[in-house]
Amino acid sequence: MTAAARPGTGLAPARDPRRIVVGERIHVVGAAGAGASAAALHARWAGADPDGCDPGGPSPYSRAVEAAGIHMAWEHAAGHVTRTPAPDRLAVTKALTAIAPDHPELVAARTAGIPIEAWQQVIADAAVARTLIGVAGTHGKSTSAGWLVHVLAEAGADPSAFVGALLPAALTGGVPGTARQGGGAAFVVEADEYAGNFDAYHPEIAIVTSAEWDHPDVFPDRAAVVAAFDVWIRGMGESAWAVVNVADPGVAALVEADARRAGTIARGMAEAYATAGGPAEALLGRVVRFEPEATILEIHGLDAVRGPIIVRLPSAGRHNAANALGVAAAAARAGLGPSAIAPGLATFPGIGRRLERKGEVAGVAVYDDYGHHPTAIRATLGAVRQREPGRRIWAVYEPLTFHRTAALFDDFADVLAEADGVAIAEIWAGRDADMTVASAVGLAEAVAARNPRIPVAAPGTVEATAAWLAGEVRSGDVVLVMGGGRSYRIAELLIEALADR
Repeated sequence: MTAAARPGTGLAPARDPRRIVVGERIHVVGAAGAGASAAALHARWAGADPDGCDPGGPSPYSRAVEAAGIHMAWEHAAGHVTRTPAPDRLAVTKALTAIAPDHPELVAARTAGIPIEAWQQVIADAAVARTLIGVAGTHGKSTSAGWLVHVLAEAGADPSAFVGALLPAALTGGVPGTARQGGGAAFVVEADEYAGNFDAYHPEIAIVTSAEWDHPDVFPDRAAVVAAFDVWIRGMGESAWAVVNVADPGVAALVEADARRAGTIARGMAEAYATAGGPAEALLGRVVRFEPEATILEIHGLDAVRGPIIVRLPSAGRHNAANALGVAAAAARAGLGPSAIAPGLATFPGIGRRLERKGEVAGVAVYDDYGHHPTAIRATLGAVRQREPGRRIWAVYEPLTFHRTAALFDDFADVLAEADGVAIAEIWAGRDADMTVASAVGLAEAVAARNPRIPVAAPGTVEATAAWLAGEVRSGDVVLVMGGGRSYRIAELLIEALADR
């Protein structure tokens, strides 16, 4: 990747947050996206006058933006910037600078001297004077952030939040969206490591769930990922706390690399992860058993008086038990007692596209999930087998970007071959310019070679994939749809087709 194409090129660097000015005109480019939509909403709630644009048209995330009365234009145009009065600043996704460095709105803003910032800066500005809690990690950050918001809200702490997946209406207080407006001290943000997206956030409490190689367009290896998390953690204040999952090898390496960090709540032995500030505080979990409807978790270290606490988690999978421990530790540091934390852990309804059961039609259960990394796919397949024991499981995957598919090709083929049937839709290009390095057909062939006993196909578009599946699945099957891009449409279209047959 050349310097000119690097995500974030031409944007103002992350800065210390400042309070949003009442009436400030903030134009959000790509405002139908998960994160940018939250930036528009938090700008409005902070007193700004935001508007947005997105040529992709309405999305599940833009409904909340329009419901808040924020104007959306369904196109990109220089006129959004050159109008009178002009915006005071633009908020964009860093990836846009790599995809379209000569984007007309970026060019117009540069010509007019209007600041161009990452949309994360707007959310950081909206959180000024609040207790910022940042939830980071290669995997599990959306689930953990949403779960923490739920625990805090159930305890009456009334947090504000940005989570990179749809929060249910019960949490947003209105239309499902990725942002929550609250009157309490806590402000929870999902903190994404890609291209320094989390640089604007300087949390008082941080969760790091995992650190594994991903985003090969910006990270050459796992060491680079760990280094990015390390820089972010070191940017926290001296009194800040980090909640780290030391059961994850990458996070263990992160902790070992930073001897300065004090007051860590670690999932491991306290002395083994001591820092310059003394022994870590250990919060440990033991899975008592897995059930189709729940995971029974025994938590040690949360209640010094009562001892171990047994919690019936509504989520599936060992990875979600680990997420629950991180949530519990952060909630405790935010001031909640064990009697308030445990009920919130046990009642989390989940968030959009994270092992979301869309329905069961004609005896076929359909799940939708954002998993797009081999590790996430393996964990999600395991969780579905916990939820639906004894049933035939289809793994339906829309690969997210050509470069990721190429870099992790063998790992993708290995994990998909563990399913009982596989369908691979066309690769979602995202920010990719080179679409020659991998293909859905090539990945399907690799899966079939690894497991010739199962049906494997690459039907084409998401529409074609849904149609093919409708003719292949039978009563008793479970279909797990995974990926970014438009993969969610496979689940929707499949349910429609099953209802009509």
